[in-house]
Amino acid sequence: MEKGNHSEATEFILSGLTDRLELQVPLFGVFLLIYGITLVGNGGVFLLITIDPRLHTPMYFFLSSLSFCDLCYSSIISPKMLLNFLAERKSISYTACAVQLYLSVVFADVECFLLAVMAYDRYVAICNPLLYTVTMSRQLCKQLVAGVYAVGFVDSMIQTCFTFRLSFCSSNIINHFFCDIPPLLALSCSDTRINEILMFAFMCCTGVSSLVTVLLSYVYIASTILHISSAEGRRKAFSTCTFHLTAVVLFFCTLLFMYLRPTLSYSMDTDKVASVFYTLLIPMLNPLIYSLRNTEVKDALRKAMNKLPINFNSLLV
Repeated sequence: MEKGNHSEATEFILSGLTDRLELQVPLFGVFLLIYGITLVGNGGVFLLITIDPRLHTPMYFFLSSLSFCDLCYSSIISPKMLLNFLAERKSISYTACAVQLYLSVVFADVECFLLAVMAYDRYVAICNPLLYTVTMSRQLCKQLVAGVYAVGFVDSMIQTCFTFRLSFCSSNIINHFFCDIPPLLALSCSDTRINEILMFAFMCCTGVSSLVTVLLSYVYIASTILHISSAEGRRKAFSTCTFHLTAVVLFFCTLLFMYLRPTLSYSMDTDKVASVFYTLLIPMLNPLIYSLRNTEVKDALRKAMNKLPINFNSLLV
């Protein structure tokens, strides 16, 4: 099974969320619904922002980037997961596992940094409104998103290469529903200390730094909101911040819980549940949290639906 520092495994077996046969079909239905909502929600938000000129602002540019990221992130994991609920043999090739790991790390990093960028954008808009258009120029917005993807690609390449240089000589059964770093490290018979240090360092650079940026931005935003004279204005602003922060904290907490622990404390069942949150549920919820509570997005959606032969406007009331 082993040759030098490399594994000769040609495939892995994904154990999935559960091995109970009576739960496979119900779980397939639940996660098919979640994936369908994710596709419709994020795809709709991305398309709506792209075609409506009124939404061509920095805030909605970042929101469309987040929707695209969530769409890709969920699509990397959900199709194979859904297929395995119904398959007798839940195998994934060695190459496909490496690709899935690489892309999942890319879009996890992109999501982290985009949430930080969006928080900074809101900080500039609320705390320095007179300088907003100058500070958040179109060129800067494109550079920020390009930089986010560049960091994600580099980080993922390094972590994927270090993970798949390990040997998997004792077993090829991954106790998870997709190829992720912690279960692969737990499966390896090689010394994984360097991988754990690397994972910890990159997670501190991406997850922790992004979370700190988000929280600091919202501290300044909250301070500014408290000086708003209108009680109704403060209520609406705090309501919006609460929903945004809920999604952000849920995403970052589950992500940090997964990757900032040593392999010895790795609990398969607990981490599967945590992974469901940040890979499947958060991408589904983001369009609802960031878009459908937004008046401008709802108005743009009404305008788009008015062009359809069927009247859907009653759904948006």
